[in-house]
Amino acid sequence: MSTVLVVDDKEMLRDSGGATLQRAGFGIVTAESGAAALELIARRRPDCVVTDLKMPGMTGLELLGKAREIDDALPVIVMTAYGAVDTAVEAIKSGAFDYITKPFEGDEMVIAVKRAIEHARMARENAVLRTATEEGMTSSGPQAGADSLGLRGMDRIVGDSAAMRRVKQQIVAVAESHGTVLICGESGTGKEVVARAIHELSPRAGEAFLGMNCAALSESLLESELFGHERGAFTGAEKLRKGRFELADRGTLLLDEISEISPRVQAKLLRVLQERAFERVGSSMTIGVDVRVIATSNRDLPKAVARGDFRQDLFFRLNVLPIHIPALRDRAEDVPALVEHFVAITARREGRQAKPFTPEAIALLQGYEWPGNVRELQNIVERAVVLCRGEAVERSMLEPWLLLDASTVPAAAPMNGQVHVNGSSMAGMLDRRPVEVVTVGAAPVPGEAIPIGGRVLEDIERDAIVRTLNKFNGHRQRTAQELGIGVRTLGLKLKKWKQLQLVDAGL
Repeated sequence: MSTVLVVDDKEMLRDSGGATLQRAGFGIVTAESGAAALELIARRRPDCVVTDLKMPGMTGLELLGKAREIDDALPVIVMTAYGAVDTAVEAIKSGAFDYITKPFEGDEMVIAVKRAIEHARMARENAVLRTATEEGMTSSGPQAGADSLGLRGMDRIVGDSAAMRRVKQQIVAVAESHGTVLICGESGTGKEVVARAIHELSPRAGEAFLGMNCAALSESLLESELFGHERGAFTGAEKLRKGRFELADRGTLLLDEISEISPRVQAKLLRVLQERAFERVGSSMTIGVDVRVIATSNRDLPKAVARGDFRQDLFFRLNVLPIHIPALRDRAEDVPALVEHFVAITARREGRQAKPFTPEAIALLQGYEWPGNVRELQNIVERAVVLCRGEAVERSMLEPWLLLDASTVPAAAPMNGQVHVNGSSMAGMLDRRPVEVVTVGAAPVPGEAIPIGGRVLEDIERDAIVRTLNKFNGHRQRTAQELGIGVRTLGLKLKKWKQLQLVDAGL
């Protein structure tokens, strides 16, 4: 139910306007002054404001300006006396959505409010879509393939093993709740897919689903992305920006890799979970929010708490409704269904015929350990569908991709002044298996850093990462893409170097 805030210093007009809107199906809150209205706007987040222009203390125009500082997308409809159209036009120029003149028919107010709320809803959906696209929460990964097949809710969850049946039961159980969910499991097990399924089965399914990769940004940028910032809060903050919590209001916010956030941001996040309120960066105004948080982690959070890397009170706040996603090697019986699922997705995307995998090929996949879990399986299946020229994908086609071992990776050596591994520059290999660096005519001493042109490899790597971070103003996701490494790998390296005081703590 949409909520409308009616503001007027005259009780009779507040009551009559509120009653009219209530009969039309709206929830109503009222305020007798501009100051009281601002507090309600910040705390209650109404969908629309209807305010009189002529009020003592704070006029309707002044209220409009201050309300837009809190929420620049909040539609405001002004009420003005007949003959004061010039003032109403001034209000429209100042950002009011519409105006109605007194005396007015009840239907006139209802129609204006419906139009305002629908317009705001469309603008909000566009903002959410832009944000989701920027963060990579749309059109990528296994969930995007499920979207392309029209799969939602439990249909996203592929597999009927005993382990996955337990996960499905947990999803159904927590979906109806509004409690915080903590999804744990190794990288690539499908934690985001489970989070989306929970949202789509929940009472919030019609509202926004937004995500934030907590390892992708530096501390200051992450704080701004989560909580938003005021105009002028820091260099480059040229206008008010809403954070993920505001954009996901009444919906669901996925905090991916929650273990990677700094202690300061952990403290702010704890407050949001406790009080359902926060302040934007650069503001002292408290803003209320109604967001369901789903957090994911591939790390052992209890161990992180024991080491002092993660706040114990935040862990308890997150671990209200825990779900553990099993590794693919522990549910090998789900491999055939997953293969069929990814074949269908790839064939549809590429416009190709869906070619089956032979029983021998399936047996090979079921016997593999899958260190990269479902994500690795998806990549293998996509590669096979694209490269297969026969009637079916054979075991012999898959074997070279699965049986590679670290011992088969050739050693790296300096070439043309750069460090190369398998013909690729170091930047593209930072996220791959460790390799030994061999120098001509000398054997490396165990435990000793290997000098490359007078410098050790880690120094070269660190310099490359810091330069690229500076190039992208600290944006970790863009830095990782530029270097060809994983965002989490980048985050872990920076964390280690900060602890050793080898890089600036603000990176």
